[in-house]
Amino acid sequence: MPHTPDSPKASADTEHLLARAHIEGVDEATWLDVIQRMDEVYSQLVSDEIALEQKNVELEESQQFIFSVMSAMSDVLLVCNERGEIEETNAALCELVGRSDDLLHGTPVYALLADNDSAARLRGILGDANPSRRGAAAELNLLDAEGRPVPVDANLTPRFARNGRRAGTVFVGRPTAELKRAYHELREAHEALKLAQQQLLHSEKMASLGRLVAGVAHELNNPISFVLGNVHALKKYSERMGRYIDAVHEGASDEELADMRVKLRIEHLLKDLPSLIEGTVEGAQRTADIVNGLKRFSAVDSGTREPVDLNTVIRRAIHWIRKGSTADIELDWTPGEPCIVQGSAGQLQQVVMNLLQNACDAAGSDGQTVRLDLACESRGDTVRMTLRDSGPGIPDEYLSRIFEPFFTTKPVGKGTGLGLSISYGIVEQHGGTLTARNHPQGGAEFALELPRTDSTS
Repeated sequence: MPHTPDSPKASADTEHLLARAHIEGVDEATWLDVIQRMDEVYSQLVSDEIALEQKNVELEESQQFIFSVMSAMSDVLLVCNERGEIEETNAALCELVGRSDDLLHGTPVYALLADNDSAARLRGILGDANPSRRGAAAELNLLDAEGRPVPVDANLTPRFARNGRRAGTVFVGRPTAELKRAYHELREAHEALKLAQQQLLHSEKMASLGRLVAGVAHELNNPISFVLGNVHALKKYSERMGRYIDAVHEGASDEELADMRVKLRIEHLLKDLPSLIEGTVEGAQRTADIVNGLKRFSAVDSGTREPVDLNTVIRRAIHWIRKGSTADIELDWTPGEPCIVQGSAGQLQQVVMNLLQNACDAAGSDGQTVRLDLACESRGDTVRMTLRDSGPGIPDEYLSRIFEPFFTTKPVGKGTGLGLSISYGIVEQHGGTLTARNHPQGGAEFALELPRTDSTS
């Protein structure tokens, strides 16, 4: 404890000095000034000692904090000097290589590497005369505790002394085996999810196709019946022609041939043949068109994108919905200028068919006539299609869930709850939006917006 001038010890010292001052001929004021200066210096020394102790405590706390951070790191860390000798390590590195920090201290960093290629890459980085302060990345193989190579994605950052000279390198690395395995598992899960999504999309498309079977069967029946009737007539005509030609080859007289021409109605047959053939071809072509349309709709989509006129997609979707619906549909739609978008015609047709089918189900649930208002137009860089039905609209509590997978208000067995969800996903993949609302004048209204393209090729 420092002595102040008022303490007993200080008083004794002062008297002793004053006595000596009197003996040696030094005046009292001079000695008092010296004593005061000594006390000031002593007090300053005590303050400096207290501040130094505080600094030491703070330094120890900082060192402890740095040590705890290094110990908690999952990445491996080591610090080496300019000669490549290890100066500092963390717990993760010691655990990986199976050696303590004391054993690693002073060891060449190259002794931790598993192969010559890793050593060559590391030498190239440590030997760089003008290293970047941001460091360099390298994939190195370290030897683990059992002597097996462990791939490490490392970043090597140079550290510099106060004079700007390179003092060593900080090595921070993360073993990539776990990352690669996790990435591989993630990629497999992603591929499985994509496959499941494609299967789900195709299943919903086939479910939509199944709803059209009755209408399609009727659609196919007309041209097929027409073709069959024409083929039967052609068969009878071919038999008559065969009999007449046989008679010609057998050398029948002109009178006999003329009589056969009348009985077999050869003149009528020859006049009727072109129309029969033309009708048969037309019926067969109509059947082929229907089958090709079904094939296009039911086929697994290839995902290719090409210019598509949305009006054509809407026209085709309306055709199939009319054929598959038992309700009486009154549709207000007038095709306008081409509305060209870049996309998949099959997927977009599925979207429009889902919207039309849902509108018919909502508005015609009680056997009422379904009234639909459909509009499609280009607005700047966007093609917008709106579809409004004459139904009761969407309850407010369902508006936020209308596009959720498996959400449906239909009775069990009447809907999968996937149509709108899949449609939403398709539109999103095409860079567009699909929204729903209740129209101010009644009924539900769906709005489809897609990016417009000028290309038609």
